[in-house]
Amino acid sequence: MKRTFLLILVALAAVAVFAGLVHAVLVAAQLSEPAATTVYGLTPRRLWATTVSVLALISVVIGGLALRRSFDISTGKGRMGAIVALVAGVIAAVNGGLNLATAKGGPGSGNGVVGAAAALVLGLIATVLGGLALTRSRRRVSSSSVVD
Repeated sequence: MKRTFLLILVALAAVAVFAGLVHAVLVAAQLSEPAATTVYGLTPRRLWATTVSVLALISVVIGGLALRRSFDISTGKGRMGAIVALVAGVIAAVNGGLNLATAKGGPGSGNGVVGAAAALVLGLIATVLGGLALTRSRRRVSSSSVVD
């Protein structure tokens, strides 16, 4: 019971930190003010932001699994997963940043700024996770290849 409660609290804290980071990115990009008129439906910019956000979320999961070394592709022991998370995280962060840089309005304007900010934050997290997992796998490979 205590462990479940702790996991719920950690998940809520993670969501709060994520929402705060997304808001901070929107404020830094000066796109935090809502649009005067709201655009409904899927626009090309929203589709771009959503696609990149999904890519970033998948790369965070792959990076986390690679960091745990449970994402074992062939004999890499997480190395391939780390590389995938690193590359996909960079792609997501760059695309999220590009979408934010070219946006002309805030949330509700149809520019996909919330999704782009989420992609930027998640892409950076995935890049860090992939880099950590890659460093850990290199360290393990180099230490196991030393012959005494």
